[in-house]
Amino acid sequence: MIEKLWLYLQYPFVRYALIAGILIALCSSLLGVTLVLKRFSFVGDGLSHVAFGAMAVAAVLNLTNKMTVILPVTVLSAILLLRTGKNAKIKGDAAIAMLSVTALAFGYLLMNIFSTSSNLTGDVCSTLFGSTSILTLAPWEVKLCIVLSAVVVITFVLFYNRIFAVTFDEDFSRTSGTKTDIFNLIIAIVIAVIIVLAMNLVGSLLISALIIFPALSAMRLFGSFKKVTVCSAVLSVVCAFLGLIISILTGTPTGSTIVAVDAIVFGICVILAKLKGRCI
Repeated sequence: MIEKLWLYLQYPFVRYALIAGILIALCSSLLGVTLVLKRFSFVGDGLSHVAFGAMAVAAVLNLTNKMTVILPVTVLSAILLLRTGKNAKIKGDAAIAMLSVTALAFGYLLMNIFSTSSNLTGDVCSTLFGSTSILTLAPWEVKLCIVLSAVVVITFVLFYNRIFAVTFDEDFSRTSGTKTDIFNLIIAIVIAVIIVLAMNLVGSLLISALIIFPALSAMRLFGSFKKVTVCSAVLSVVCAFLGLIISILTGTPTGSTIVAVDAIVFGICVILAKLKGRCI
């Protein structure tokens, strides 16, 4: 098994997949805790479907670099969703559901009507479930992933205290002088970038799991925001690495394998939390 893995590592596309996968998992975990605590767990699901719709539009236009359409559309949608006020006629969860199904439906409709691919089913499956896309990354895509990941991590570190405050008590943060709208905007943009990056790793339908599972697992083990965030990042990276290795060695779908590993680790964390509670 080790010899087989070493053989695979000689291929550039495998190394690209591991680098991109680890970076995407790290970025996804950082704001996963914030989304769970702010009760926006399914915003990743909604935005991933928006990204799918934008990708379909880019494919219909035959754009070489689809990121020029996917990223701005997803960022705009994230801003609209996370900045929806309490007085909005369509509340947060309903807005996410409506946007999600609409983007998914129109995206698939466009791909069927204007498709130029001889394997439409395979293209849709790869986009939705991340079947092979992470293993077909070009060098420029890996470089873009590194740059965007660095931006996400640096932004999170620089504004950690403000993100912490906005996460736990937005009203108090606003009255104490914190410009919560600006930091909600930053959170929205960072989440959109993470969604776009994660599409290549686990596909549109599984992105929520990549964001939520590490956060929920870490919350079973720790109580402080900082410890949960650090633990979430570690678990996310380990699960992504193991999932990629298992997928490469066994030929299973990459996205599904990573999510399955995340789910198993979550189950282990639940058991450990119960054992810890009994010991105390």
